[in-house]
Amino acid sequence: MWKNFVKDYFIFTRKERLGVIGIVSLIIFLILISFAFPFFTRPKSYSHKELDAEIAQLKIEANDSSKSNNFSKNADNEFYDDYTPAPRKKYEPIKGEVFYFDPNTISAAGWQKLGVRDKTIVTIQNYLAKGGRFHKPEDIGKIWGLPAADQQRLMPYVSIKNTIDKNISFEKKEGPKPISHSYPSKTNRLIDVNFADTADYISLPGIGSKLSQRIIAFRNKLGGFYSVTQVGETYLLPDSVFQKIKSRLTISDTTVKHININLASVDEMKSHPYLRYTLANAIFQYRSQHGNFNSVGEIKKIIVITGEVYDKIAPYLSVE
Repeated sequence: MWKNFVKDYFIFTRKERLGVIGIVSLIIFLILISFAFPFFTRPKSYSHKELDAEIAQLKIEANDSSKSNNFSKNADNEFYDDYTPAPRKKYEPIKGEVFYFDPNTISAAGWQKLGVRDKTIVTIQNYLAKGGRFHKPEDIGKIWGLPAADQQRLMPYVSIKNTIDKNISFEKKEGPKPISHSYPSKTNRLIDVNFADTADYISLPGIGSKLSQRIIAFRNKLGGFYSVTQVGETYLLPDSVFQKIKSRLTISDTTVKHININLASVDEMKSHPYLRYTLANAIFQYRSQHGNFNSVGEIKKIIVITGEVYDKIAPYLSVE
């Protein structure tokens, strides 16, 4: 029995022996050739001079670029990270109309029409709000940020009226009292949120040109404000800034643009900031299953529309 077992598992035929010898020989050959391979190849040589030259060139380019780049922080002082390169270039004046104006009373929109930049307009309004006053045409040359080209262009059209002579004493008991000329104060003027333009919003503390543009863009997407508090929802408008300007905001007309929920498509509804895709699709699917809405209040039957959501979006919806 043991002889048969040994014969079956440990005795090989001539072909089997040759096969085993061939496989073992191949394995040994592959092992040996891996050790011999380095003797048949030449190591690649590198030129350190070329490498040093390239490193020196990169350092020169880095120094040149650091000298030529000039980065300036956003002058609007807004609460977001917005840094843009400020390359040196020749100043190109903004094209604007010329007409006779009084720098003490002209509005921000008037300065824009004259071709004055928004940042310079804010500087002028801050100067006037603090009690400053222009007494002669040459005084506009003292405006910080107003280029010399604009000064020369606008100076011939300056027409200052009702200038009060500081040397006149108003303590005289006899004679008529001098007329007091008062001008609207920047700090007291109310801004209508549905009719204000960028210049009006820029006149508010903490609001720059970009924030004013965002407020107007948000108002246009909504279809108008129905409440002053909606201004505080503007993207990147800090609550601290909104609380500061809230008392300066007013609303005289709460009429807004409506979306007909019986006719509007999902794409039309989702473009509204308060609806987006989730609510727009829910309203569309409910309408498809149950037919047209008889009143806006019927959307309360949709699960995703809570009471708070309904109060927010209802002023912008209609069924006809």
